[in-house]
Amino acid sequence: MNGSVELLLVAPVVTALICFLMPRWKWTAIVSVLGSSATVVAAAPICYEAFKGDAVVYSLWYFDGLSALFVIITACIGLLVSVYSYGYMKRDINDGRTTTRDGRSYFVIFQLFVFAMILVCVVDSVGILWIAIEATTLISAFLVGFYKTEGATEAAWKYLMICSVGIVLALFGITLLYASSLNTVGDTPNSLDWSILVSIAPELDPGLIKVAFIFILIGFGTKMGLVPMHTWLPDAHSQSPTPVSAMLSAVLLNCALYAILRFRAIADLTVPGFTSSLLIGFGLVSMIVAAFFIIISKNIKRMFAYSSIEHMGIIAIGFGIGTPLAMFGALFHIIAHSLTKSAAFFSVGNIIQEYGTTNMNEIRGMRKKMPFTSFAITLSSLAIIGLPPFAVFIGEISIIKGMADAGMYALIALFVILLIMVFAGFIRNVFPMLSGTADNDASGPLGASKTVPIVILIIATLFFGLFMPEEIREVLESMVPILSGGRI
Repeated sequence: MNGSVELLLVAPVVTALICFLMPRWKWTAIVSVLGSSATVVAAAPICYEAFKGDAVVYSLWYFDGLSALFVIITACIGLLVSVYSYGYMKRDINDGRTTTRDGRSYFVIFQLFVFAMILVCVVDSVGILWIAIEATTLISAFLVGFYKTEGATEAAWKYLMICSVGIVLALFGITLLYASSLNTVGDTPNSLDWSILVSIAPELDPGLIKVAFIFILIGFGTKMGLVPMHTWLPDAHSQSPTPVSAMLSAVLLNCALYAILRFRAIADLTVPGFTSSLLIGFGLVSMIVAAFFIIISKNIKRMFAYSSIEHMGIIAIGFGIGTPLAMFGALFHIIAHSLTKSAAFFSVGNIIQEYGTTNMNEIRGMRKKMPFTSFAITLSSLAIIGLPPFAVFIGEISIIKGMADAGMYALIALFVILLIMVFAGFIRNVFPMLSGTADNDASGPLGASKTVPIVILIIATLFFGLFMPEEIREVLESMVPILSGGRI
């Protein structure tokens, strides 16, 4: 099993190298799909073992059930994005929006992006984790600015600057954590390893840990998209290729969340209960801001970007409540959001390429012009606002029940009001696009690469909403002790 971690990391790097050597962009796209498939195959056995309770702690690696959850999401969404990207890039190249050379570069950078995100979730050292998260920023900035327009370049630089400031704040928090650990383990090479920090957490300095967690939450919360550190996110989503938007929402935000959860486990062992109010506070503010912007949005990609901010807020609240049911709901919500938001952005990508605009007021007649995509955007919108029987509903209702268990009835009322506001915003913005008259006749066939990933994702979010497999329930419930500083 030990060698599987290295294999998991090697797969996307080798794929990126082969993509770089391919002379034609289509060959590059095919290699990317094959390489992403290899990453899923490499991830499956080690994640299965971790879910059973066999944590890996050796050399540079720390791989437990929590790591496995984020890695399997990254690998699976990465594969579907890679498949969808083939049809998306083909249309962009045919329409003259990009070149074949840039199409080749896209898949190279994409695979390196996947590598960096997986690295975040498998390292034992806090220092290497910090480097890996910074690497995700540097690599994905090229994808955000892919189209090289003025707006895309501005969004990429804004993304780089804001997230770099955040990562510096997180580094300061890590430095304080290191200073606190010196008094217990001394200046040793492994004094910043998760496996060591968790074991000595009750002995750390409470004052330093409080300040350290605040900096870490603000720093990595910037990358996670929590308000008020979120300002890069709507611009990055609106200007990047739509498959990249799916990766940013469904996977990249998760990486920052993963880091926060690891630090939260240490902080809660040192200062029990300290992190709860911070997570709930940032989560609520994120939901409030996102709800208002979803209602007034005109740009379809920005609307779904604010939806990602809303869902990161929901997840933060779930972990902040801290009851077993609320944390179960937050863990399940991570899965549900990743599946649903990917389907939504794939549908949005089809719409934008057909209509040539992101302005929802200019998109009409979808039901006749794009029947498949019309159906897909309807289902994915209903799913992302948490209507039953979709998976997001299970996550949200579990968190609400967790609030009730904790006696937080005022929080329940505010939470439900915000969900209703988001529901109203989506109904107001999405459904008018389906009716009306389109400027021209129905579009041609989309092709399997632009339809099959959407079908898979919608079926998955329906399946998890209707049939909660007992094995998945047990796996998620077994992760709750990890989030409190223990292991499976």
